[in-house]
Amino acid sequence: MNILQALVIAILQGATELFPVSSLGHAVVLPALLHWGIDQRSAEFLPFLVMLHLGTATALLGYFWRDWWAIITGVLGIGDAHQVAESRRVFVLVVIATIPAVIAGFVLEKFVRGLFGSPVVAALFLIVNGLLLLFGERLRGRGGFNRDLSSLSRADALAIGCWQCTALIPGISRSGATIVGGLLRGINHEGAAHFSFLIATPIILGATVLEVPKLLHEHVAQGVLGMSVLAAVVAGVTALLSTAFLMRYFRQQDSWALNPFAYYCIAAGAVALGLLLLL
Repeated sequence: MNILQALVIAILQGATELFPVSSLGHAVVLPALLHWGIDQRSAEFLPFLVMLHLGTATALLGYFWRDWWAIITGVLGIGDAHQVAESRRVFVLVVIATIPAVIAGFVLEKFVRGLFGSPVVAALFLIVNGLLLLFGERLRGRGGFNRDLSSLSRADALAIGCWQCTALIPGISRSGATIVGGLLRGINHEGAAHFSFLIATPIILGATVLEVPKLLHEHVAQGVLGMSVLAAVVAGVTALLSTAFLMRYFRQQDSWALNPFAYYCIAAGAVALGLLLLL
């Protein structure tokens, strides 16, 4: 991977990680379609992607710093009784929503790594992701619920956390799956997106702790760490802009917000699958 390729993937990661279109699916499919010859099963590819996610997590921490500051101070017992109680409630919900993905990640690690080198699988699941988004919007519309984030229960958080596990498959969007999970529990688009972005941070940081040290191993090519850091910065700046746009978008569109992303995923996945199988 050269520096230009790394920066293109970084911009793609930052722009698509928060959008419900699967940044991982794009990162696997695009190099194959462009014949870049990147070995996606190499020792440094997954840690490189995790570094990009670290940039994204930093952007999320920056955008939602007030939320995280309230959670931290509340857990430490700083503030009035109501603030402390509410902050601790949100903290428990984030932990509950994170646990399923942590368990699934450890259990399915080898299986998931095998999927990283399969652009055909990623393209196929991009189509599945689009259908999932349409499914969530359709069922949510029939339910007629419009709860905000303050009504989220522990059962809601667990259900959303289980939906997050599906994003281990390249092509399935983490934010898309968790937003759909929230919609199916009756949460509105803004609330579902807000909680989705909150629970992204511990998952991404946890993956970073596990994978980034591998960039320091002797068998990793010289210069990969520096290139990964630069790409992480680019991904973070792009992700910050994407987050600001999406939060405003979901606030303004609460009846069909996921549909454009669903149609894009179905079209992009179908075109990519066709090109990969034919060419």
